[in-house]
Amino acid sequence: MQHLILCLKTASKTTRLSVHSNREQIFMNTVRHSSEELSKFRSPREQYDFRKKIVLDELKKADIDVNDIAIIVCKGGVIKPMTGGIYRVNKAMLDDILHPMAEHESNLAALIAENIARQSTQDIEAVIADPACVDEMDEVAKLSGLPEITRRSIMHTLSQRTVASDYAKAMGKSYDSVNVIVAHLGSGISVGAHCKGQIIDVNNGLNGDGPMSPARTGSLPVGQLIDLCYSGKYSREDMLFKIYRDGGMKAYLGTSDSVAVEKRVLAGDKEAELIYKGIAYQVAKEIGALSTVLMGEVEGILITGGLAHSHFIVSEIMKRVKHLGNVTTYPGDNEMHALALNGYMVLLGETKVKEYA
Repeated sequence: MQHLILCLKTASKTTRLSVHSNREQIFMNTVRHSSEELSKFRSPREQYDFRKKIVLDELKKADIDVNDIAIIVCKGGVIKPMTGGIYRVNKAMLDDILHPMAEHESNLAALIAENIARQSTQDIEAVIADPACVDEMDEVAKLSGLPEITRRSIMHTLSQRTVASDYAKAMGKSYDSVNVIVAHLGSGISVGAHCKGQIIDVNNGLNGDGPMSPARTGSLPVGQLIDLCYSGKYSREDMLFKIYRDGGMKAYLGTSDSVAVEKRVLAGDKEAELIYKGIAYQVAKEIGALSTVLMGEVEGILITGGLAHSHFIVSEIMKRVKHLGNVTTYPGDNEMHALALNGYMVLLGETKVKEYA
């Protein structure tokens, strides 16, 4: 029996969708959005109609009837902390997406999936898999230094877990038997310590800590940050925007386009080279710190995400961390395949869908 599985991923500058017939991919497209195109929206939530139209238009162009879809699997977004797994898009989840602790484009996929499922003439299941807010951190890792502030787990969960599982399989082992460090390098950067199937420590890759990225500041000197907040120059919203969307490489070089910056680096632009090296330097520091979390028992260091395509970035990281363990790169991501596999297992009854509450 044929089961059509629609997979959705809404990222900061892309909308990606794929359709799979059982385990075979029959359609895939990534629609890229320019900064100018997105500038008319004040928040990710305002992009909902724009993104939904793109998904429906792409399906129509591919001659795929939404009523033939059996399940829609989304890359989950930023909602409340939860354990890993597959969760049904229910009312409680929709309420939290509409009133999130932090707005992010990844939340749009579940909203679009729920709308398509509700409008369909068939009984379509809408689910999310291994969302960004999965929290498996050790309690000691959540300590910040102030009781009022708890370190949060917000990361590229699906991407990290997928490459860690692939690496373990290539080594002839299971994911829950290995210790690896995974660095996802995208518009945001998250570096996680995977200890026998659990991500026990990770930086907040959205708006908290860790390495600077193409668009985010990462960790900042706290005292100087407080001074900036109270300088009278910026509102709370201004500061959040600087940290989350206007920091890192963009703040220094005026762009978050890593392809453009790499061209500048290769052309001999010393300022661009310094900032590019800075990203790699901070990622390497984060990997080094997490090696202590795993008590030095690091079987592999895995580098994935869009920036893993950059030989410059990867080589800068490798020369600083190669003494800690074997370094393997997984450029881009294999998340759509992972989403489809999760959907297929749900349809076959091989995995249980959890209820979000």
